[in-house]
Amino acid sequence: MRIAITGGSGFVGGHLATRLRAEGVEIVALGRAVAAIDDVDALATAFAGCDAVAHCAGINREIGAQTYARVHVAGTRAVVEAAKRAGVRKIVFMSFLRARPDCGSPYHQSKWACEEIVRGSGLDYTIVKAGMTYGRGDHMLDHLSHALHTFPLFLTVGFREKPVRPLAIDDLVEVLRAPLLENRLSHQTVAVTGAEEMTLSEAVRRVARVIHARSLILPAPVWLHAMLAHVWEWTMKVPLAASAQVRILSEGVVEPAPFADPLPADLIPRRRFTDEQIRAGLPAPGRFGLADLRCYRVPAR
Repeated sequence: MRIAITGGSGFVGGHLATRLRAEGVEIVALGRAVAAIDDVDALATAFAGCDAVAHCAGINREIGAQTYARVHVAGTRAVVEAAKRAGVRKIVFMSFLRARPDCGSPYHQSKWACEEIVRGSGLDYTIVKAGMTYGRGDHMLDHLSHALHTFPLFLTVGFREKPVRPLAIDDLVEVLRAPLLENRLSHQTVAVTGAEEMTLSEAVRRVARVIHARSLILPAPVWLHAMLAHVWEWTMKVPLAASAQVRILSEGVVEPAPFADPLPADLIPRRRFTDEQIRAGLPAPGRFGLADLRCYRVPAR
């Protein structure tokens, strides 16, 4: 079997590629260096001979030409068209749990537009609406652990925290694997969240305990986080939190919107946000520094 993965060098795509290769699947991992996500001809060439496409490419902030309209919407149109040209019959699309139209968030709305493109493609499809995902190489544990090593204070998003259900990357990969290798979840839009519901501050406390860091957790208004996100997007190579992430946390990451099909019992995530799970996903310990700033240049030797 041969499967193409867009965003194959990214967090979700990389973990999916590793799992499928371990099962003997031939993987065509597509990153920005291989083909532009909106280049139909290049994508069609890459998809040739593939049985399915896992469309995992995406961004959580806009930088220059890398906009939601281009990467998400135009990119998904191109992936669908390229799949048809190459004779690929199955597409699995990685969406977001709360993706929906007319909600005032360009990120959410662009992901919803992608879902609609895939649903109307005429291909056999599975759309996976995933919640906040963690694991080795993620944004959540990576930035959270570095923030706890750097700052003595953590601010919750809103005075009344909304719940989250941290999703282990291995549980998400199990769901993505099912339609690709077992032809399950055909023509379905499924929601995937973690096994345990909690506030973000509780998740922070657990991570802090594992890395032996002390942090004072205080409530803060959403508007303050929105302002900080703009500053971090402007100054950091990878923002501590992007505007889209602030919106996500401000409304909670528990229930799908506007709809989703239920997962079969054997695919429902069961990994809890335990010390062992956290430890397995942590990066090397360290603080944020000058190298994390967009203006930083490696000194000449």
